Amino acid sequence: MHKTRSWYLGKASNGVMWLILIAACVLVLIPLAFMFTASAMPARDILRLPYPWIPKGIHWPNYWNGIRGPEGDFIFLRNALNSLIVAGSVAFFTVLLSAVTGYGLAKFKFKGRNLVFMLIMATMMIPFEAIMIPLYMVAMRMGLQDTYAGLILPFLANAFGVFLMRQFLITFPDEILDAARIDGAGEIRIFSSIVLPASGPAVATLAILAFRAQWDSLLWPLLVVQSDEMKTIPLYITRYMAETHSDEGIMMAVAVLASLPMIILFLTLSKYFVSKEGLTSATKG
Repeated sequence: MHKTRSWYLGKASNGVMWLILIAACVLVLIPLAFMFTASAMPARDILRLPYPWIPKGIHWPNYWNGIRGPEGDFIFLRNALNSLIVAGSVAFFTVLLSAVTGYGLAKFKFKGRNLVFMLIMATMMIPFEAIMIPLYMVAMRMGLQDTYAGLILPFLANAFGVFLMRQFLITFPDEILDAARIDGAGEIRIFSSIVLPASGPAVATLAILAFRAQWDSLLWPLLVVQSDEMKTIPLYITRYMAETHSDEGIMMAVAVLASLPMIILFLTLSKYFVSKEGLTSATKG
């Protein structure tokens, strides 16, 4: 009897957990579903009550006008390229610098190692808004306004990235590194051929977070960028909102276009979260 009661309680608790997870998924997916369905409708259908969740067809003028822009100059394509260059560059160098720094802090013993790590972690306590104005003044004095360098350089160093890579690499087996050194491999070879491939989950996570942070960044580009040719996607969206007030379908289409690179990046790198390909390749090496 006691065993049967415990079995029913376990099933009930599992059912409650599943209900909570389903409810959370629904809350997350409803705004995305609205964005995608609304982008395929004329504005008049979006404002109908009750809302028609299934479009009658794809209203392609929404996407065409979103790419064409409010002034018909197709500046969206240039702004999307700017965002790809900035976000891609920041993600690449953030992963590289964080992996190198995290590897050094995790696997090399030197005097003051813990102090260096704590100082790096302390910078996470400083909000970006506190250093935004001094950073802007430095960028202005260096002539970095309205340039890719001005959008990229301030974000190459990432304290969270160092923390993530260090914590991941602490658990990496020292025996593999020692065996590689005995075989005559240098530290650069060990890092590039063994450590980095084995850090797939951490690298994928950091790349997604760094790319998303810059892809969604609005405040810093708003300060640094003046010309329309150097604006990024968030600035394009704010400009479009300021100049076109009524067509919600076009706005949803622009939002879908702006979301596609992040969706593609996540789907491309998501396999590293659930696989052990990196560690397998490292042990084989």
